[in-house]
Amino acid sequence: MKGERVQLAHGSGGKLSHDLVSKVMLPAFANEALAELHDGAKVNIRGTRLAFTTDSYVVKPLFFAGGDIGKLAVCGTVNDLAMTGAVPLYLSAGFILEEGFPLDDLSLIVASMKAAAAEAGVLVVTGDTKVVEKGAADGIFINTAGIGAVIEGTDISPARVRPGQDIILSGAIGDHAVAVMAGRYDLVLPQTVASDCAPLAGMVRQMLAAVPSVAMLRDPTRGGLATTLNEIAVQAGVGIRVEEAAIPIHPEVAAVCNILGFDPLYLANEGKCLIIVETKHTQQVLTCIQSHPYGKEARVIGKTTASPAGQVGLHTAVGGVRLLDMLVGDQLPRIC
Repeated sequence: MKGERVQLAHGSGGKLSHDLVSKVMLPAFANEALAELHDGAKVNIRGTRLAFTTDSYVVKPLFFAGGDIGKLAVCGTVNDLAMTGAVPLYLSAGFILEEGFPLDDLSLIVASMKAAAAEAGVLVVTGDTKVVEKGAADGIFINTAGIGAVIEGTDISPARVRPGQDIILSGAIGDHAVAVMAGRYDLVLPQTVASDCAPLAGMVRQMLAAVPSVAMLRDPTRGGLATTLNEIAVQAGVGIRVEEAAIPIHPEVAAVCNILGFDPLYLANEGKCLIIVETKHTQQVLTCIQSHPYGKEARVIGKTTASPAGQVGLHTAVGGVRLLDMLVGDQLPRIC
Protein backbone atom coordinates (compact mmCIF):
# COMPACT_ATOMS: atom_id res chain seq x y z
CA MET A 1 0.00 0.00 0.00
CA LYS A 2 3.03 2.26 -0.21
CA GLY A 3 2.19 5.58 -1.80
CA GLU A 4 -1.58 5.01 -1.55
CA ARG A 5 -3.94 7.35 0.28
CA VAL A 6 -7.02 6.69 2.37
CA GLN A 7 -10.30 6.78 0.44
CA LEU A 8 -13.87 7.00 1.69
CA ALA A 9 -14.31 3.40 0.55
CA HIS A 10 -11.73 2.30 3.13
CA GLY A 11 -14.50 2.89 5.67
CA SER A 12 -17.17 0.92 3.82
CA GLY A 13 -16.64 -2.42 5.53
CA GLY A 14 -15.94 -3.97 2.12
CA LYS A 15 -12.82 -5.09 0.27
CA LEU A 16 -10.83 -1.90 0.83
CA SER A 17 -11.63 -1.94 4.56
CA HIS A 18 -10.40 -5.52 4.79
CA ASP A 19 -7.22 -4.62 2.88
CA LEU A 20 -6.55 -1.70 5.22
CA VAL A 21 -6.96 -3.87 8.32
CA SER A 22 -5.01 -6.86 7.01
CA LYS A 23 -2.09 -4.89 5.58
CA VAL A 24 -1.72 -2.06 8.11
CA MET A 25 -3.44 -2.88 11.42
CA LEU A 26 -3.06 -6.64 11.90
CA PRO A 27 0.71 -6.83 11.31
CA ALA A 28 1.23 -4.11 13.93
CA PHE A 29 -1.12 -5.43 16.62
CA ALA A 30 -1.18 -9.19 16.00
CA ASN A 31 -2.21 -11.25 19.04
CA GLU A 32 -4.41 -14.24 19.84
CA ALA A 33 -7.48 -12.27 20.91
CA LEU A 34 -7.38 -10.05 17.82
CA ALA A 35 -6.79 -12.95 15.41
CA GLU A 36 -10.39 -14.17 15.60
CA LEU A 37 -11.54 -10.92 13.92
CA HIS A 38 -15.00 -11.11 15.44
CA ASP A 39 -17.25 -8.15 16.35
CA GLY A 40 -15.45 -8.01 19.70
CA ALA A 41 -12.55 -9.70 21.45
CA LYS A 42 -13.03 -12.35 24.12
CA VAL A 43 -10.45 -12.26 26.89
CA ASN A 44 -9.95 -14.26 30.07
CA ILE A 45 -9.11 -12.27 33.20
CA ARG A 46 -8.43 -14.39 36.28
CA GLY A 47 -10.90 -17.03 35.15
CA THR A 48 -13.60 -14.57 34.10
CA ARG A 49 -14.54 -14.54 30.41
CA LEU A 50 -15.12 -11.00 29.19
CA ALA A 51 -15.93 -9.49 25.81
CA PHE A 52 -14.48 -6.13 24.78
CA THR A 53 -15.25 -3.99 21.75
CA THR A 54 -15.01 -0.43 20.45
CA ASP A 55 -16.45 1.56 17.56
CA SER A 56 -16.57 5.12 16.26
CA TYR A 57 -19.59 6.84 14.69
CA VAL A 58 -19.44 9.49 11.98
CA VAL A 59 -22.90 9.12 10.43
CA LYS A 60 -24.24 11.87 8.18
CA PRO A 61 -26.85 13.26 8.84
CA LEU A 62 -26.74 13.16 12.64
CA PHE A 63 -30.51 12.70 12.89
CA PHE A 64 -32.51 10.37 10.64
CA ALA A 65 -35.81 8.49 10.66
CA GLY A 66 -35.65 5.89 13.42
CA GLY A 67 -32.53 7.14 15.15
CA ASP A 68 -29.57 9.47 15.50
CA ILE A 69 -25.83 9.24 16.06
CA GLY A 70 -26.30 8.79 19.81
CA LYS A 71 -28.69 5.86 19.61
CA LEU A 72 -26.50 4.37 16.89
CA ALA A 73 -23.38 4.60 19.06
CA VAL A 74 -24.95 2.76 21.98
CA CYS A 75 -26.79 0.13 19.95
CA GLY A 76 -23.81 -0.57 17.70
CA THR A 77 -21.49 -1.32 20.61
CA VAL A 78 -24.12 -3.26 22.55
CA ASN A 79 -24.78 -5.39 19.47
CA ASP A 80 -21.09 -6.07 18.88
CA LEU A 81 -20.84 -7.42 22.42
CA ALA A 82 -23.99 -9.50 21.96
CA MET A 83 -22.56 -11.06 18.80
CA THR A 84 -19.70 -12.52 20.87
CA GLY A 85 -22.22 -14.26 23.13
CA ALA A 86 -21.84 -11.74 25.94
CA VAL A 87 -24.22 -9.80 28.16
CA PRO A 88 -23.27 -6.11 27.69
CA LEU A 89 -22.55 -4.38 31.00
CA TYR A 90 -20.57 -1.15 30.71
CA LEU A 91 -19.85 1.43 28.01
CA SER A 92 -17.52 4.37 27.58
CA ALA A 93 -18.45 7.41 25.50
CA GLY A 94 -15.97 9.74 23.84
CA PHE A 95 -17.17 12.90 22.09
CA ILE A 96 -15.27 14.97 19.53
CA LEU A 97 -17.21 18.20 19.14
CA GLU A 98 -16.76 20.88 16.50
CA GLU A 99 -16.59 24.46 17.68
CA GLY A 100 -20.05 26.03 17.24
CA PHE A 101 -22.01 22.76 17.50
CA PRO A 102 -25.49 23.53 18.96
CA LEU A 103 -25.79 22.51 22.60
CA ASP A 104 -29.49 21.75 22.02
CA ASP A 105 -28.49 19.07 19.48
CA LEU A 106 -25.87 17.69 21.87
CA SER A 107 -28.52 17.42 24.59
CA LEU A 108 -30.84 15.52 22.23
CA ILE A 109 -28.04 13.12 21.28
CA VAL A 110 -27.07 12.47 24.91
CA ALA A 111 -30.71 11.90 25.85
CA SER A 112 -31.01 9.41 22.99
CA MET A 113 -27.92 7.58 24.26
CA LYS A 114 -29.40 7.49 27.77
CA ALA A 115 -32.64 5.94 26.49
CA ALA A 116 -30.81 3.34 24.36
CA ALA A 117 -28.52 2.40 27.25
CA ALA A 118 -31.51 2.00 29.57
CA GLU A 119 -33.25 -0.30 27.09
CA ALA A 120 -30.07 -2.35 26.65
CA GLY A 121 -29.44 -2.57 30.39
CA VAL A 122 -25.96 -1.04 30.24
CA LEU A 123 -24.29 1.81 32.11
CA VAL A 124 -22.11 4.51 30.59
CA VAL A 125 -19.40 4.59 33.25
CA THR A 126 -16.60 6.68 31.74
CA GLY A 127 -15.97 9.05 28.86
CA ASP A 128 -14.10 11.95 27.36
CA THR A 129 -14.89 15.18 25.52
CA LYS A 130 -12.69 17.09 23.09
CA VAL A 131 -13.46 20.23 21.07
CA VAL A 132 -11.78 20.97 17.73
CA GLU A 133 -11.80 24.03 15.50
CA LYS A 134 -14.80 24.79 13.31
CA GLY A 135 -14.67 22.70 10.14
CA ALA A 136 -12.53 19.94 11.67
CA ALA A 137 -15.15 17.42 12.82
CA ASP A 138 -18.41 17.83 10.87
CA GLY A 139 -20.40 18.60 14.02
CA ILE A 140 -19.84 15.61 16.26
CA PHE A 141 -18.06 12.24 16.20
CA ILE A 142 -18.66 9.66 18.94
CA ASN A 143 -16.53 6.73 20.06
CA THR A 144 -17.94 4.04 22.33
CA ALA A 145 -16.26 1.03 23.88
CA GLY A 146 -18.01 -1.75 25.74
CA ILE A 147 -17.36 -4.57 28.19
CA GLY A 148 -19.62 -7.58 28.68
CA ALA A 149 -19.66 -10.94 30.44
CA VAL A 150 -19.57 -13.95 28.12
CA ILE A 151 -22.59 -16.17 28.76
CA GLU A 152 -21.59 -19.43 30.41
CA GLY A 153 -21.82 -22.46 28.14
CA THR A 154 -21.54 -20.48 24.89
CA ASP A 155 -18.69 -20.49 22.39
CA ILE A 156 -19.54 -18.14 19.54
CA SER A 157 -16.76 -18.31 17.00
CA PRO A 158 -16.12 -18.69 13.24
CA ALA A 159 -14.11 -21.79 14.18
CA ARG A 160 -17.37 -23.54 15.14
CA VAL A 161 -19.01 -23.04 11.75
CA ARG A 162 -19.28 -26.35 9.87
CA PRO A 163 -20.85 -27.47 6.58
CA GLY A 164 -24.53 -28.36 6.81
CA GLN A 165 -25.56 -25.71 9.35
CA ASP A 166 -28.53 -23.40 8.87
CA ILE A 167 -28.18 -19.64 8.44
CA ILE A 168 -30.90 -17.52 10.05
CA LEU A 169 -31.41 -13.80 9.44
CA SER A 170 -33.31 -11.99 12.19
CA GLY A 171 -35.26 -9.64 9.91
CA ALA A 172 -35.49 -7.44 6.82
CA ILE A 173 -32.35 -5.79 5.45
CA GLY A 174 -31.52 -2.34 4.09
CA ASP A 175 -33.80 -0.19 6.26
CA HIS A 176 -30.99 1.69 8.01
CA ALA A 177 -29.08 2.65 4.88
CA VAL A 178 -32.21 3.82 3.06
CA ALA A 179 -33.35 5.89 6.07
CA VAL A 180 -29.94 7.58 6.34
CA MET A 181 -29.85 8.18 2.60
CA ALA A 182 -33.32 9.75 2.71
CA GLY A 183 -32.23 12.11 5.48
CA ARG A 184 -29.02 13.03 3.68
CA TYR A 185 -30.61 13.84 0.33
CA ASP A 186 -34.02 15.08 1.55
CA LEU A 187 -35.89 12.22 -0.11
CA VAL A 188 -39.58 12.03 0.65
CA LEU A 189 -40.30 8.40 1.56
CA PRO A 190 -43.18 6.68 3.38
CA GLN A 191 -43.09 7.01 7.17
CA THR A 192 -42.66 3.24 7.35
CA VAL A 193 -39.08 3.65 6.07
CA ALA A 194 -36.96 4.06 9.21
CA SER A 195 -33.65 2.81 10.52
CA ASP A 196 -33.73 -0.59 12.22
CA CYS A 197 -31.25 0.70 14.83
CA ALA A 198 -31.96 -1.30 18.00
CA PRO A 199 -30.14 -3.04 20.87
CA LEU A 200 -30.23 -6.79 20.18
CA ALA A 201 -28.68 -7.99 23.44
CA GLY A 202 -31.98 -8.94 25.06
CA MET A 203 -33.09 -11.02 22.08
CA VAL A 204 -29.70 -12.72 21.80
CA ARG A 205 -29.55 -13.47 25.51
CA GLN A 206 -33.03 -15.01 25.34
CA MET A 207 -31.97 -17.15 22.38
CA LEU A 208 -28.71 -18.32 23.94
CA ALA A 209 -30.50 -19.27 27.13
CA ALA A 210 -32.61 -21.64 25.04
CA VAL A 211 -29.88 -22.76 22.60
CA PRO A 212 -26.39 -22.11 24.01
CA SER A 213 -24.83 -24.25 21.26
CA VAL A 214 -25.31 -21.56 18.56
CA ALA A 215 -22.11 -21.63 16.50
CA MET A 216 -21.87 -18.09 15.15
CA LEU A 217 -23.44 -14.64 15.43
CA ARG A 218 -22.67 -11.58 13.36
CA ASP A 219 -24.48 -8.31 12.66
CA PRO A 220 -24.43 -7.25 8.99
CA THR A 221 -23.64 -3.56 9.40
CA ARG A 222 -21.20 -1.83 6.99
CA GLY A 223 -20.95 -3.80 3.76
CA GLY A 224 -24.34 -5.38 4.36
CA LEU A 225 -25.48 -8.99 4.30
CA ALA A 226 -23.34 -10.09 1.34
CA THR A 227 -20.07 -8.78 2.79
CA THR A 228 -20.78 -10.27 6.22
CA LEU A 229 -21.53 -13.69 4.72
CA ASN A 230 -18.23 -13.49 2.83
CA GLU A 231 -16.37 -12.68 6.04
CA ILE A 232 -17.86 -15.74 7.72
CA ALA A 233 -17.17 -18.01 4.75
CA VAL A 234 -13.51 -16.97 4.59
CA GLN A 235 -12.90 -17.12 8.34
CA ALA A 236 -14.65 -20.47 8.76
CA GLY A 237 -13.35 -22.04 5.55
CA VAL A 238 -16.82 -23.06 4.37
CA GLY A 239 -19.04 -22.32 1.41
CA ILE A 240 -22.35 -20.51 1.91
CA ARG A 241 -25.47 -20.74 -0.22
CA VAL A 242 -28.42 -18.47 0.39
CA GLU A 243 -31.86 -18.32 -1.22
CA GLU A 244 -32.80 -14.98 -2.77
CA ALA A 245 -36.51 -15.62 -2.20
CA ALA A 246 -35.93 -16.23 1.52
CA ILE A 247 -34.16 -12.92 2.27
CA PRO A 248 -36.67 -10.47 3.78
CA ILE A 249 -36.65 -6.98 2.24
CA HIS A 250 -39.43 -4.50 2.90
CA PRO A 251 -41.24 -3.44 -0.32
CA GLU A 252 -40.44 0.25 0.23
CA VAL A 253 -36.72 -0.49 0.54
CA ALA A 254 -36.79 -2.73 -2.53
CA ALA A 255 -38.53 0.04 -4.48
CA VAL A 256 -35.89 2.64 -3.53
CA CYS A 257 -33.13 0.23 -4.51
CA ASN A 258 -34.78 -0.47 -7.87
CA ILE A 259 -35.16 3.23 -8.64
CA LEU A 260 -31.69 4.33 -7.52
CA GLY A 261 -29.73 1.24 -8.53
CA PHE A 262 -28.67 0.05 -5.07
CA ASP A 263 -28.26 -3.61 -4.18
CA PRO A 264 -29.99 -4.26 -0.82
CA LEU A 265 -27.61 -7.15 -0.13
CA TYR A 266 -24.84 -4.59 0.37
CA LEU A 267 -26.78 -2.01 2.38
CA ALA A 268 -25.93 -1.44 6.05
CA ASN A 269 -28.17 -2.60 8.89
CA GLU A 270 -28.07 -1.66 12.57
CA GLY A 271 -30.65 -3.95 14.15
CA LYS A 272 -30.24 -7.34 12.48
CA CYS A 273 -28.11 -10.39 13.13
CA LEU A 274 -27.06 -13.58 11.39
CA ILE A 275 -27.25 -16.82 13.36
CA ILE A 276 -25.55 -20.04 12.29
CA VAL A 277 -26.77 -23.15 14.06
CA GLU A 278 -27.05 -26.92 13.68
CA THR A 279 -30.24 -27.86 11.85
CA LYS A 280 -31.57 -29.80 14.85
CA HIS A 281 -31.76 -26.52 16.79
CA THR A 282 -33.07 -24.30 13.98
CA GLN A 283 -36.74 -24.38 14.86
CA GLN A 284 -36.03 -23.71 18.52
CA VAL A 285 -33.92 -20.67 17.60
CA LEU A 286 -36.60 -19.38 15.23
CA THR A 287 -39.37 -19.82 17.77
CA CYS A 288 -37.32 -18.00 20.38
CA ILE A 289 -36.34 -14.95 18.36
CA GLN A 290 -39.64 -14.64 16.50
CA SER A 291 -41.29 -14.14 19.88
CA HIS A 292 -39.12 -11.03 20.40
CA PRO A 293 -40.08 -7.68 18.79
CA TYR A 294 -36.69 -7.40 17.08
CA GLY A 295 -36.83 -10.90 15.58
CA LYS A 296 -40.42 -11.33 14.45
CA GLU A 297 -39.40 -11.38 10.74
CA ALA A 298 -36.63 -13.95 11.24
CA ARG A 299 -36.17 -16.57 8.54
CA VAL A 300 -33.80 -19.33 7.47
CA ILE A 301 -32.04 -17.90 4.41
CA GLY A 302 -29.49 -20.58 3.57
CA LYS A 303 -26.94 -23.18 4.61
CA THR A 304 -23.22 -23.61 5.00
CA THR A 305 -21.60 -26.04 2.54
CA ALA A 306 -18.33 -27.93 2.25
CA SER A 307 -17.45 -26.26 -1.04
CA PRO A 308 -16.57 -23.95 -2.59
CA ALA A 309 -14.78 -22.90 0.59
CA GLY A 310 -14.67 -19.16 1.19
CA GLN A 311 -17.34 -18.31 -1.38
CA VAL A 312 -20.97 -17.24 -1.14
CA GLY A 313 -23.58 -18.15 -3.74
CA LEU A 314 -27.06 -16.67 -4.11
CA HIS A 315 -29.68 -19.04 -5.54
CA THR A 316 -31.75 -16.57 -7.56
CA ALA A 317 -35.48 -16.46 -8.11
CA VAL A 318 -35.00 -17.58 -11.74
CA GLY A 319 -33.02 -20.67 -10.75
CA GLY A 320 -29.44 -19.56 -11.36
CA VAL A 321 -26.63 -19.05 -8.87
CA ARG A 322 -25.02 -15.63 -8.52
CA LEU A 323 -21.64 -15.37 -6.85
CA LEU A 324 -21.71 -12.76 -4.08
CA ASP A 325 -18.43 -10.99 -3.36
CA MET A 326 -17.52 -8.45 -0.70
CA LEU A 327 -18.61 -4.88 -1.29
CA VAL A 328 -16.31 -3.14 -3.78
CA GLY A 329 -16.22 0.63 -3.38
CA ASP A 330 -18.93 2.22 -1.27
CA GLN A 331 -22.63 2.47 -2.08
CA LEU A 332 -23.16 5.09 0.64
CA PRO A 333 -20.31 6.44 2.82
CA ARG A 334 -20.67 7.75 6.38
CA ILE A 335 -23.49 5.30 7.17
CA CYS A 336 -22.60 4.71 10.82
